[in-house]
Amino acid sequence: MSPRRHDPRMRPALVDIAARLLREEGPQALTARRLAAEAGCSTMVVYTYFGGMSGLVREVVHEGFARLQSYFNRVAITEDPVADMALLGRAYRLNAHANPHLYAVMFGAASLAGFSLSETDRQHGRYTLMNVVHCAHRCVRARRFTADDAELVAHQMWTAIHGLVTLELGAYLVAPYDADVCFEAQLVALMVSVGDTREAASRSVATSLERQGTEVRAAPGQTVR
Repeated sequence: MSPRRHDPRMRPALVDIAARLLREEGPQALTARRLAAEAGCSTMVVYTYFGGMSGLVREVVHEGFARLQSYFNRVAITEDPVADMALLGRAYRLNAHANPHLYAVMFGAASLAGFSLSETDRQHGRYTLMNVVHCAHRCVRARRFTADDAELVAHQMWTAIHGLVTLELGAYLVAPYDADVCFEAQLVALMVSVGDTREAASRSVATSLERQGTEVRAAPGQTVR
């Protein structure tokens, strides 16, 4: 009897367990026996679904980016592309909060020690950046951004927001400059750095915050901390 016929929820459960073990205990904890014990299945199930530990780690990374893409997909395209850009940043942050274990493995080279990802695997993750690239093009066409390299702008947005969110999840940002204060300031500063006026950027960032509650929320069963 195949694992699928046993329980269709087993595959995603194993992915989540693997991500948690990698984040909390490191790659040495990722064994078929440990996974099977925590998931309540046989060790053969792990190999049936993923072919081994490397396949499982690859699936963790792919699932992480798939969930990020699902958050990006919730951001509507509006007549205010800078607000859309800011909301993409908020979606990135919300996804990290909802999926902290996956987020840590997606980008944490240390967590993957002993397991190798191919360039194809990493390119799979880079595809999600195209959401930000397309939005940057719209900001340039609307003459809100004066920078002429939309892909570079997207990389600037990605690296800046990623750095802040990583520090936040590590509990390094505390009052009076806690994560919320730094995040709101960062969004405005990023828009200004690529050509928007501070007044216009502030309005758009405020609009994105208003939209967050209706467009970008945690998926059912997820908790945004």
